[in-house]
Amino acid sequence: MKYFITLSILLLLSACGTTRHDTPAPAASVAPHSDDAQMNNLAIYAISLYDTPYQYGGKSRTNGFDCSGFVQYVFRNSLGLQLPRTSAEMSRAGTPLGQDQLKPGDLVFFNTAHSPYSHVGIFVGENRFVHSPRSGKAIMMSSMNDKYWRTRYNGARRITSSNTLVVNQ
Repeated sequence: MKYFITLSILLLLSACGTTRHDTPAPAASVAPHSDDAQMNNLAIYAISLYDTPYQYGGKSRTNGFDCSGFVQYVFRNSLGLQLPRTSAEMSRAGTPLGQDQLKPGDLVFFNTAHSPYSHVGIFVGENRFVHSPRSGKAIMMSSMNDKYWRTRYNGARRITSSNTLVVNQ
């Protein structure tokens, strides 16, 4: 069943990956994505790490990830962008967004440890996000509609190459 869900999301995101570049983008109140197709690919890459185990302080596919290590790894390996190490530091990067402005690749933040911005995940569309939740779990997809996440939501940020560091790959 989990493979069906993953496949469905991959197909959904890849279908949304086409953009027109011959017309100028309208002015927006938030920073535009570097490229919607790139951000869809980033979300697909994040989903591909599904089932990688949680590891406190982890930041590698081999040893596992904590939430911020996972997000940092995905952005570095997908787009060559270097994000800060902790979720609290990440919450100050990029451009703030309203929940109604979320697109695949945006960061979503939650208060899970009685501290604002103590958890971070990557929004993938359909009000879902991918994250490395806690010890004993693995990277998974969750719904922002679930009561647990809905009541702990802290905000979102959009990361672009113009508002973060670019890393040589």
